[in-house]
This record gives sequence, structure tokens and C-alpha cells, in this order.
Amino acid sequence: MLMGFKQVFISSLGLIKLSLGVWLTFGLMVSQALADETVQVQVKQPFIELHSGPAGGFPVIHVAAKNQWITVLKRRTNWFKVETNKGVQGWVKQDALHMTQSSAGQPVKLSDGSFESFAQRNVEFGALGGSFEGVPSMTVFADWVATENLVAGVSVTQALGDLSENQFFLVRVQHTTFPEWRVSPYVTLGAGKIRTKPRANLVQGGGETRTSDLLAAGVGLRYYMAQNFMLKLEYQHLQALTDRDVNEDLEQWKLGFAVFF
Repeated sequence: MLMGFKQVFISSLGLIKLSLGVWLTFGLMVSQALADETVQVQVKQPFIELHSGPAGGFPVIHVAAKNQWITVLKRRTNWFKVETNKGVQGWVKQDALHMTQSSAGQPVKLSDGSFESFAQRNVEFGALGGSFEGVPSMTVFADWVATENLVAGVSVTQALGDLSENQFFLVRVQHTTFPEWRVSPYVTLGAGKIRTKPRANLVQGGGETRTSDLLAAGVGLRYYMAQNFMLKLEYQHLQALTDRDVNEDLEQWKLGFAVFF
């Protein structure tokens, strides 16, 4: 039994590493695309100061006056490199850019990659690896953040065992009691379908593929890491409503991460 658990654990780690690599690559591609864009904004306060480097300790080398247009070139943490319409380049703090407006006349609001921006997210996408009834599983999900406490979404899971292959999807709601905590517990409820297909090469006669309604309840722990990433650990108790006299109780543990926007 210990050897079986070890194999499941090693396989789950492999799935998590694979999904981590995919999402990190995706995140880097998005970040690079954003870095390549340039935006023009107009100063709406009496002036903003341009520093020679991306920190308050660097000297002020230029002052951009009210109504002057500046071009945002790139970002380094909470500092932005800008260029004035006269070709002068320097660094301004994020707070200074909040004193500008876009070409559409809207105030500029920038995400600082902090926990505050996490609280203002709209959608989440993630991948989790784990164990479903003792066999390795992989889950992907997409969630919509309705309020700071309530999240709704869908998830798809595949678990491949020695005797059967299980695939199921859930429509879920998630409630977080303490959304202001960086490490916060949550509960989930969901409903969906599960498809169980015996492996023909191991089950005599190939067996019969079954599809059943599925109910799920779970608890989890969410940890905000940095930038647009968070870690999730979750346990789910599932019940397959079979056409037999007794319903089937199932369990799943999963660990993974998500990106949010």
C-alpha cells in the first residue's frame, strides 16, 4: 500500500510540474506581450517628476508639466520608464502615473502586482494534480469571480487507473470566508457528470462504460504567491448517483496553482 501511495505521489508531482511549466510559459508570453506595448498618457496634475533610475533614491532629472503627453516604455516593479514628447526619458513611480489620464480621457489605474490587485481579479485559470481514488488525476478549471467571497466556475478531471479511466466535469461555486487573508480557507459545492470506462486490455470483455450524475463538496486552502499566481490545495468528497441500489462515494485530493486577471 505504501508503494502504491508513493507511485501516486510521484505521478502527481510530475503532473504538477508539467502544468506549472505550461502556465509559467503562458504567463511569460503574456508579460512579454504587455512589455512590448507602449501607452501614451497626459499629465493632469501641476507636474510629475522624472527620476534617473527606478527608485526614489535616484535624482530628479526632469519635470513633466500639466497637459504634457508622455509615453510609457516599460515597467520595473512599481516604477515606469517614460519618455516626454521632447524626447526626455526618465523613471516615474506608479503613484505619479495615477495623476495622468489616457487618450480617452479616463484616469489611469495600474495593477501593482500586489495582494490588492489579487482582490480585484475577475477570472482565474488553473491546473491541479492529485489523487482520485488512489490513482493519479489531473484537473483544469476556469472560474469567474463574482464577489470577493463568491466564485463560480467549471472544472474537468481525468484519472487513469489500472482498471478504469474516469473523466468528470463539475459546475462549481466556491465561498471564501476571509478573502482579505493571503492564506485563506474556502468551501466548494458542485454538480456534474462522471464517465467511467473500463480498460479493455485488463477487464475481461472490455466491460461497460457508465455515465452517472455527480455531486461534490469540498474544502480547500488558497495561498496568494506573487504577481498573478496563487497556490491551491483542495479535498473533494464526490458521490456518483448510479442506477444501482447504492450510490458510489469517491474522494479526491489535489494540489496546483492558478493565474488570475
